[in-house]
Amino acid sequence: MSETLMNTREVAEYLDINEKKVYALIKSRRIPATRITGKWLFPKDLVDAWLLEDAHAGLTEARQRSRQMGGALLAAGSNDPVLDILQASLRKDHPEFYIFSASTGSRDGLLALNAGYTDIAWTHLWNPQDDTYNIPFLAKYMPDRRGVVVNLFYRELGLVTGRGNPSGIHGFDDLAREGVRFINRQPGAGTRVLLDIHLGRLGIEKSQIAGYEQEAFTHLEVGLAVLSGKADVGIASIAIANFLGLDFVPITRERFDMVLDQNNFFEKPVQLLMDVLHDKAFRQRVGGMSRYDFSDSGRILYSAS
Repeated sequence: MSETLMNTREVAEYLDINEKKVYALIKSRRIPATRITGKWLFPKDLVDAWLLEDAHAGLTEARQRSRQMGGALLAAGSNDPVLDILQASLRKDHPEFYIFSASTGSRDGLLALNAGYTDIAWTHLWNPQDDTYNIPFLAKYMPDRRGVVVNLFYRELGLVTGRGNPSGIHGFDDLAREGVRFINRQPGAGTRVLLDIHLGRLGIEKSQIAGYEQEAFTHLEVGLAVLSGKADVGIASIAIANFLGLDFVPITRERFDMVLDQNNFFEKPVQLLMDVLHDKAFRQRVGGMSRYDFSDSGRILYSAS
């Protein structure tokens, strides 16, 4: 695949759709394309921009619908199985309230919050300069909002491989070995940001990693790609490794937070969500999750002055 142009087969693979669907998108003029010497070509940067615009349109529509439901919260950003438990706990205790969550990646969750598309951003962006999370990125990705950062949990992130670690993966340098197939996360995901930082430190070029351009949008997708044999290794949380029976090579213990606008923080659905984080029943439900730490769950770590 060219760095700038894709043909119909390549764009179908890039979008993970059937090639016939590509031609249908061309016919309906829904995808940016140009025809040269009888062949359709797709500028990659315009396709990426089209995808982002389409995602934002979906968030806008969901935002409008959520406003029609007084007890609805819209969230976007990273993902983790704990978020499903959190949302289920809120619904169990308060069935009139909902959380609709989109897995957009940590960076895009903050951008969506800044743009007003969402009420909550889930994020775990690491700043290697001072070994902190999330707060240093608010000025860059949320310049128009006064943010509140609330801790949800700490979790272990690592390299997940097949049972028995058949490829002998022990660290980031192994990702560049010949024959090792990697499954990546989408641009802006906290996990991908972490990967790129470590590759830069090791002097490993992205082109050296087979599968760097193969992207998944959730930790579960990464784990399933490894479990099915489509990839030898990916980066995911310890919960996914345990759930799918995969081997796990620890990378780091990271902080996973939710970010809100101060103007929304004292709204009833948000305060009920905060109550759930402190609730003993919720703590008991998640307390058995291996190598997760909920000691600071619900603690306000930062509030813009």
